[in-house]
Amino acid sequence: MRIRLITLLLIFMSAFPVFANMLERPAVNDFIHTMAAKHDYDRQALRQIFAKVMLSERIIAAISKPAEGLPWYKYKAIFLTPDRIRQGAGFWHSHRAVLQRAHETYGVPIEIMVAIIGVETRYGKNKGTYKVIDSLSTLAFNYPKRSPFFTRELEHYLLLTQEQGIDPHALKGSYAGAMGIPQFISSSYRAYAVDFDDDGKINIWDNPADAIGSVGNYFARHGWQPGEPVIIRADVGDTNVQPFITRGLEPDSRLARLVNNGIKPQAVISEAVSVKLLRFENKDDFEYWLALKNFYVITRYNHSALYAMAVYQLAGQIKQHYLNHDANQPGQ
Repeated sequence: MRIRLITLLLIFMSAFPVFANMLERPAVNDFIHTMAAKHDYDRQALRQIFAKVMLSERIIAAISKPAEGLPWYKYKAIFLTPDRIRQGAGFWHSHRAVLQRAHETYGVPIEIMVAIIGVETRYGKNKGTYKVIDSLSTLAFNYPKRSPFFTRELEHYLLLTQEQGIDPHALKGSYAGAMGIPQFISSSYRAYAVDFDDDGKINIWDNPADAIGSVGNYFARHGWQPGEPVIIRADVGDTNVQPFITRGLEPDSRLARLVNNGIKPQAVISEAVSVKLLRFENKDDFEYWLALKNFYVITRYNHSALYAMAVYQLAGQIKQHYLNHDANQPGQ
């Protein structure tokens, strides 16, 4: 009976966030020292912030099993749904003037901007329930695998909240600390978020105009090529494709080389361009695609070919739904 009670207690404790005396951790005190020395951040304010931080095993569990680890046929089922497509058309209708202005300003197709917001937060409906300070602190100090990255993001987050006059404990987001309608991480907010409606403040949490403009600016700053294709389906025939499936996401092979080895695009495109041959797993086979620079730009938002493909295909279906129905009527 005693063993069973202990087991139940351990299960109960692991299901909820756990408090930790952060100020007793050398890494936390080192971080406070760095913030004070580098940014003249008040030490006592930092100590008060970290005294209330709550670490969570749920955050570690979530980041350890991302959806991007799924095969393509399971991953796309999460995002390419009738509801998300209809809601995307509705979002387009509701914000069509802002979306058009963002397209004209940054050169990014409307459907791509809409799809990003649809994949990230279902058009602002699901912005996350984790306290950002808890997420970033947990991953900075309790997740060695990516501690340097999340330590930098924690630094940016504290500077961001200081600049915006926001209580660091007030904001909520994803388990990885992404925030607002477009789910920007702290460094992206500070580098790419814009006041797109010129009201004197940047608000990606509740203002769709700023969220849309910020997404457009993010893509433009990462090298989006207006009017250029994103990705093209490939025929591989009997070619042994393995030598051409390389690491990374950036286009690294001249199309001419692939064509000479029996890998052909299903659309007309210059053989002088650089492409990336990608393979996506279906239930019974694979499909092959040739990714170009714009596809790589999408992966700067999330470093996953699955993510970028979901955005690309969702964008196409949202546009088709919007154009095939009365563009003056919102999707339901």
